[in-house]
Amino acid sequence: MVFSHRMAALAAVVVIPLGIAATSYALTDSPESPKVPPKVELESGSPSSTPTSTASPTATPTPSDEVVSRPPVNDDDDDDDGPGDDG
Repeated sequence: MVFSHRMAALAAVVVIPLGIAATSYALTDSPESPKVPPKVELESGSPSSTPTSTASPTATPTPSDEVVSRPPVNDDDDDDDGPGDDG
């Protein structure tokens, strides 16, 4: 009788995870392959192959070309109460 209880426990340890895995696999959706559009259109703001007469001779800097100064460093936190603090 002890042998049948051990076999039942072993079967439960093996069958339950396999059942969960099979159910999970059966319920997952298979992803469709991505469809490539037949024609790719660029944004209206992108440069064209032929220059236009309204284009300015000097280019304006893009946001990545702008230089931004670093903010000043302030040590206003009062949570480091070490031996060198005045407070």
